[in-house]
Amino acid sequence: MAERAAALVDAVRLRLVEAGTPPTSGSVAAALRAARPPLGGDDVLDTVRVLRAELVGAGPLDPLLAEAEVTDVLVNGPDEIWVDRGRGLQRAPGIRFADAEAVRRLAHRLATAAGRRLDDARPWVDARLPDGTRLHAVLPPIATGCTHLSLRTSRSRPFTLPELVAAGSLPQTGADLLAAVIRARLSLLITGGTGTGKTTLLAALLGLVEPGERIVLAEDSAELRPDHPHVVRLQSRPPNQEGLGELTLRDLVRQALRMRPDRLVVGEVRGAEVVDLLAALNTGHEGGAGTAHANTAADVPARLEALGSLAGLPRDALHSQLRAALDVVVHLVREPASGRRRVAGLHILDGTGAGPTRTVPAITFPATGGCEPGPGWERLRQCCAERGTELPGVSR
Repeated sequence: MAERAAALVDAVRLRLVEAGTPPTSGSVAAALRAARPPLGGDDVLDTVRVLRAELVGAGPLDPLLAEAEVTDVLVNGPDEIWVDRGRGLQRAPGIRFADAEAVRRLAHRLATAAGRRLDDARPWVDARLPDGTRLHAVLPPIATGCTHLSLRTSRSRPFTLPELVAAGSLPQTGADLLAAVIRARLSLLITGGTGTGKTTLLAALLGLVEPGERIVLAEDSAELRPDHPHVVRLQSRPPNQEGLGELTLRDLVRQALRMRPDRLVVGEVRGAEVVDLLAALNTGHEGGAGTAHANTAADVPARLEALGSLAGLPRDALHSQLRAALDVVVHLVREPASGRRRVAGLHILDGTGAGPTRTVPAITFPATGGCEPGPGWERLRQCCAERGTELPGVSR
């Protein structure tokens, strides 16, 4: 059965190529009729939908990706498909691939659609599909048994702060504070673990930037889509088959500095580019932003120290630049039981001389609700006041 379905897909694909027509529902149906499969009327309609999904969509995963609440779809095997609807990962019953080869074919096609290479010589890919979905795929033997697929969906428009408040990601007090931080042009780093919503929050905050300001984004894959009229996007590029032509995130940050940014944004700080970002924020580029992985806000200085060491920056120099460049750390968490993503708090950076930097809570947002001003609250208020922005009052 699987061989017959694969042969039918190949036959339809060949006829479309020969005709030079795009794979629309009508052209797929015409090619299917020309192939003369032994199907009835209703079967033809179902087969057209399946074939079109196999040719230009995500195959059996299309129904999941079409659901508005789905954020992640993971494939571990032909019949091991998991989905996250904001409440943690769950098995997706009733959805499966014909066999492991069908998963591999889908991975190859999606990688090609993203303009990336995926084969035995380079058995993994991390890219952005034309519709904004983030693709990660790993082929055997790196992935044991079957090709592994990870798809993270992208909304047609970014979340707004009011929507994040309504979803329980942060209280209204937190939204007001973050909006004031953006108005004050404080430099901020959004941190948290994988899947905590760092990119979602950053896109929402960038939508609050004044329309007259120019935002330049540097990313490994184009995830950020802020609702702003003046956004310039730069995306890194892996090397070609000869090992040439690579453009790293560090290259992009350096080029972004020459593009007159009012706000320099690094989608995810994960390597030596941290040195160039801190240098930029220390040379008049106020209001910059980025994201970074960290388990807790207290781990952020050590995390950035480790990244700075990749570029050969001495520990003392890194901490000195960090304190001068970065104003606010916004930390996010994901509740293990419910899967809810939320802002845990805002922190400032503190330290003296050549010693290590530490994060100090300015305000925290407990899972039970409300807010709790911390020892760094007065410092945060003063930083905003110096930029002509008054923070809203907070109550526990």
